[in-house]
Amino acid sequence: MPQCEMCGADKPSLTTTKVEGAELQLCDSCKDFGTEVRTESASSTSTKYSTSSSKTDQSSGSSGSSSSSSDGSTRRRRDMFDDMDEIAADYDERIRAAREKQGLSQEDLAGQLNEKASLIRKLERGDTLPSDDVQKKLEKKLGISLTEGSSDEDADWSGGSSTTTTLGDVVKRKD
Repeated sequence: MPQCEMCGADKPSLTTTKVEGAELQLCDSCKDFGTEVRTESASSTSTKYSTSSSKTDQSSGSSGSSSSSSDGSTRRRRDMFDDMDEIAADYDERIRAAREKQGLSQEDLAGQLNEKASLIRKLERGDTLPSDDVQKKLEKKLGISLTEGSSDEDADWSGGSSTTTTLGDVVKRKD
């Protein structure tokens, strides 16, 4: 008999449910903690494009809570990780270089940040990632940024840097 991956109860049937990004086999009691993952039948996956009537048939049979996930095959739902900045790959080098530039030892920096010197050593070796709190302290004290340059990615999407002509550049409105 299958076992619920959240509570461990033996149940005759389990539902595949996505909880915080992980797909788990959950019982009816635990499936409310996430979003039910719907598996499409072979007939609906045989064609790349579906007609609006078949999509209406699929969504009309779904419950209100899972209707937002039925469109998940074409567009990923935004979550909290989309808004988070990523730690730079060379964060350890940035910390060490900024500390040495200010003429501080690891112990001095740790004392000023009210952290342990062993944490500073681990950060500079790249053994551990800084917590959000420690990251803010380091950035403020050393005057550096430990996040990847999200401004570079945003510049790729700005309309001013594009050299291609779009319809909006050519058409004039008659208002």
